[in-house]
Amino acid sequence: MTTPSRPDRPLPTDPADPAGRPDPRPPALAAQRFAAPAPSVGAVGAVGASGPTGRMVLVHGFTQTSACWSPIDAALAPDHDLVLVDAPGHGASARVELDLGDGADALVAAGGPGTYVGYSMGARFCLHAALAHPRTVQRLVLISGTAGIDEVTGRAERRAADEGLARHVEAVRVEVFIDEWLAQPLLAGLSPEAGHRRARLANTADGLASSLRLAGTGTQEPLWDRLGELVMPVLVVAGQRDPKFVALAERLAVGIGANAELAVIGGAGHTAHLEQPAAFLAVLLPWLARPV
Repeated sequence: MTTPSRPDRPLPTDPADPAGRPDPRPPALAAQRFAAPAPSVGAVGAVGASGPTGRMVLVHGFTQTSACWSPIDAALAPDHDLVLVDAPGHGASARVELDLGDGADALVAAGGPGTYVGYSMGARFCLHAALAHPRTVQRLVLISGTAGIDEVTGRAERRAADEGLARHVEAVRVEVFIDEWLAQPLLAGLSPEAGHRRARLANTADGLASSLRLAGTGTQEPLWDRLGELVMPVLVVAGQRDPKFVALAERLAVGIGANAELAVIGGAGHTAHLEQPAAFLAVLLPWLARPV
């Protein structure tokens, strides 16, 4: 395994303060854990510290939950321990209010060492986690991710737009907002099954509004000049029908360097892993099989 040149940022710990000051640790994120079946006698394959080929921590996008990885999770489960995390403001973590930095700390506390896979908002959390905790994030997969908006004015405009969305979801509540969200051209490539509408309805208006305000794209300080710090293997994925994020993926791969691999999934848009799951797995599984 490649050894990172710098240690993880220490996670906050409970000071056991008798004066009763607040515990500085980030709130725990809800996560579902699935252990891979033990390899049969005589089986040939790489055996990691946590399962046949190690642990994978999957982090969904905005308005999704940990239940929105089908059919990817089913394809990974036979050979990997899976940790499916509900991101801050989502699913069973709806009442957890964290920004990208503290959310990244909470993520690695929930996931532990392994391969981190993040989609869109989840990619932002995973990128922050990889930079802060490079020994815990042993491999990184970024699907439709970004390292931030460069311009100060652009970030301010995006924060204002996300505040408008937050107020809107608080006004119309979850069911109307989810239907509006899924009707966006950005997600036009999703089939009803891949849209996971029922799972998204497990979210709350307050949780989604908090997520927009604390972890929206406009809150992310640009990380482009830090990408060279990533020393773990990185797979950068975008859908061919999502040119904005193809360009961002290309920029991510160049900024990360030789340890990054770029994959553009044909016939897919923003949610490439769910729109074209077979093509996505055809890229992901061989990449995972390589020695680390």
